[in-house]
Amino acid sequence: MIRKLIGAIVGVAIISVACTASAVVSHNQNVTPEVIFGLGNSNGNFTVDRNGGVEIGLRAKIPFVGTTNSNGDGTFSYSIAEQESAPDSGSCPTVGGCWNFDFTVNTDFDSNNSTGNKINDFTYRLGLDFDSGLGANFLLFDPITPNTPPLNVALFDHNIGNNLTANGGGAEAANAGEYATLIDENNVLQQSWRLSFFQFFAPLTYDPTVDGTYDVFLEAIDGNGGVVARTDIQVIIGAGGSPIPEPGALAVFGLGLAGLGLMRRRRKTA
Repeated sequence: MIRKLIGAIVGVAIISVACTASAVVSHNQNVTPEVIFGLGNSNGNFTVDRNGGVEIGLRAKIPFVGTTNSNGDGTFSYSIAEQESAPDSGSCPTVGGCWNFDFTVNTDFDSNNSTGNKINDFTYRLGLDFDSGLGANFLLFDPITPNTPPLNVALFDHNIGNNLTANGGGAEAANAGEYATLIDENNVLQQSWRLSFFQFFAPLTYDPTVDGTYDVFLEAIDGNGGVVARTDIQVIIGAGGSPIPEPGALAVFGLGLAGLGLMRRRRKTA
């Protein structure tokens, strides 16, 4: 599901940030109207924020198998062996070694279409954590809006529809013009990606053979720059990530990173 993005994301910066407080979210939810990407993908186990007519959701799963392993609190746990249960698709870092994050946006989830908002009425921010430890290094970009720096991608191969779209029935654009029309006329967009799609720089690597803890977040942002809705999930592989160094060690470590302007944060354990 990343064909049109490969090669275009090379200019994306790697940014470590301190996250803002998460919105109040609901766990183990169905999203509206259904899961519209692919065939045979069931609804459920999404961590969802619904606010101002906008519904956004995230979940983790083993691709092609569909195992979600939700802990009911926005965390998802997988053993290394469970990752290996994923059939080789040619897009995992090793054979059968990956997990997916499914994301969904509905800008007018009320069945009465109360807001009339379309996908293109908002911009978006996706954060992907490539730090296997209990800190977080996020790759940040807009995964939906076309021609947005630093990606400048003309289209994505998302599945797009409305509140009447059936399971697996999302439309996929064939060109930039179709994509612009779809996000301008519809309110539902969904996708399933994995970290290994974004390994374009040496620091952006995912090793499925080691324990780790990874954060993913998605925000919908209005025209004034305000976050309308945000959802976060945490994916725990094996025993999870190792703690980050204590302040004394961080001070020494930070000297080497001072020129990069990096910031790291302590992640809650789960």
